[in-house]
Amino acid sequence: MKIVHFSDTHLGFSDLDIVNDDGINQREADFYQAFRDIIDDILKLKPNYVIHTGDLFHRPSPSNRAISVALSEFKRLEKANIPLIIIAGNHSTPKTSTSLPILKIFQTLNNTYPIFLQKYETIEFDDVIFHALPHLNDENMIKEELNKIETQILPTKKNILLMHLSVGAYYLMHEFGEWVYPKDKEYLFEKFDYVALGHWHGFSQVKGYQNVYYSGSSERTSSSDKREDKGYIVCDLKETLQIEFKKINLRKNFTFCIDAQEFEDEIAKLDLSGIKGALVEVILKNLTISLSIDITNQQIIEIFKDALHVKIKREFNTIDHKTNLHDIEAISIENYFLEHISKNISDKNEQKRLSQKAKELFSKCESFDDLN
Repeated sequence: MKIVHFSDTHLGFSDLDIVNDDGINQREADFYQAFRDIIDDILKLKPNYVIHTGDLFHRPSPSNRAISVALSEFKRLEKANIPLIIIAGNHSTPKTSTSLPILKIFQTLNNTYPIFLQKYETIEFDDVIFHALPHLNDENMIKEELNKIETQILPTKKNILLMHLSVGAYYLMHEFGEWVYPKDKEYLFEKFDYVALGHWHGFSQVKGYQNVYYSGSSERTSSSDKREDKGYIVCDLKETLQIEFKKINLRKNFTFCIDAQEFEDEIAKLDLSGIKGALVEVILKNLTISLSIDITNQQIIEIFKDALHVKIKREFNTIDHKTNLHDIEAISIENYFLEHISKNISDKNEQKRLSQKAKELFSKCESFDDLN
């Protein structure tokens, strides 16, 4: 029996305010492409079952485009007669009982089994029973629902458990509504042939358990997520459990750490091959106030002009008793810059030059804000 397990596709996610030639936010389009790539692979693999462990959509009320993409791709599985079991995650579960869960739309598809009613349910086939526990808004219900699971395990069939949660603090995403699986209920894991988890965005085997896995997300929802392990799991339930992680191709992501004291030399040594269309983070370290004024964001962006987007972080070496400052906002520190220049730059001409340049830079920031 072969099962494909994927999760956390977050369809509809968008950021960066970059629009592609089709008029779609480019990052939103990236998430759709990752989703299509996984469905393409599934159709080639022809597994017995497909399971999705939550956060299909990024929001409980996704856009028409996100819904259309999901329906179109799931119809391809329907046409191939591949059963799909999908549970709701915290991102696609309404916060109030008066809102209709979006996963209900998939009840219109044959061989598709959406689980979204915030309670434990089972989907049973001739050879396997899927035990599905979707996201629960009410944490008081957790143990009550988990108690139901143990009584439904069938020793005559394969038993697969689907959940969207954190197993232990290590897998917390620090998001609204997430919850942690109770430690005293972990003994249940050993009763299952496979435990399929969603919520954590990196492919991972839960420590201490040979059969408990997160498939991870299909794309990066944060610039701090540098993981390349985005894809899906192929779970082969033979005499022994066999797990294979299949990576999909994503937009490249690079981080360049540059010493501001050696800026020109370090820029000259950079290998910029492969950055076309990539997401780039530039960390300027060892900055002084004067260097921070001289090295402008526009100058850095021009160096990495082939990238899709450039994020710049500035790390100062001796500000406020060596306190590091990240992602400095220009408007909030204009006075601090000018005061620091007057106190720490002894050369009057240099002091005048830097102060004038700082005022010009902050003036541009203010003009931009007025336009918005």
